[in-house]
Amino acid sequence: MLPLLYLHGLSTKDFVPALAEFFGSEAGLSAAAITRLTKSWSAEREAFMARDLSAVDDVYVWVDGIHFSVRLGKDDRLCVLVMVGVRTDGTKELIALTDGYRESTESWAELLRDAKRQGMRAPVLAVGDGALGFWAAVRDVFPKTRWQRDWVHKVANVLNALPASVQTAARRAMREIWDAEDRDHADKPWTSSPATSPNGRRPYRSSPVTVRRCWPSTTIRPSTGSTFEPRTLSSRRSHPCGPAPT
Repeated sequence: MLPLLYLHGLSTKDFVPALAEFFGSEAGLSAAAITRLTKSWSAEREAFMARDLSAVDDVYVWVDGIHFSVRLGKDDRLCVLVMVGVRTDGTKELIALTDGYRESTESWAELLRDAKRQGMRAPVLAVGDGALGFWAAVRDVFPKTRWQRDWVHKVANVLNALPASVQTAARRAMREIWDAEDRDHADKPWTSSPATSPNGRRPYRSSPVTVRRCWPSTTIRPSTGSTFEPRTLSSRRSHPCGPAPT
């Protein structure tokens, strides 16, 4: 709770009067104690960000920028850059967490370069939103890594362009495509889609607002507990839409 309150703007001298009613005045929440704790938290983060990554084989990474307005001036917005990976055995882990200037190419490139210096190998696939900064950075630092847009934003974009009457069926069909084992199963939800117009026709299947059944629109999620042959693309679960473009 203490770091959360600190990040929300509670000053070091205000912890005792704010929390004394709950924990008592002898709880050790003095300004000096809070200052000591913040230094400890910073040291833990620095150690985490400097750890050795050479023994970790992250097949996929997900990236995003989270924007805050904490302890900054009116004109500045802190953007925390987050990178989460999944190992060859399906285990997810936090790889990096650092602040950047918005989601600029240089901020993402600096994070990726630091990870590379720590021994991180190029992931097979990177997944993120439409922010262009990361894509330029990953092409520079890990040119062999493939990339694609994430499902959350893709689904939202499709649903926003469809009438409300078909959104439920479209969401269900997209979920089936997401979970499909191969290309044939990914095609079925749209070839038999109940997402029709009120007159029973399906005008949306060939419309530009429908889901594009190709890279980089579709993400296959590595299931927890699944096993992969390290660094061997052919042994991993195949994408239902075929290989990604190089």
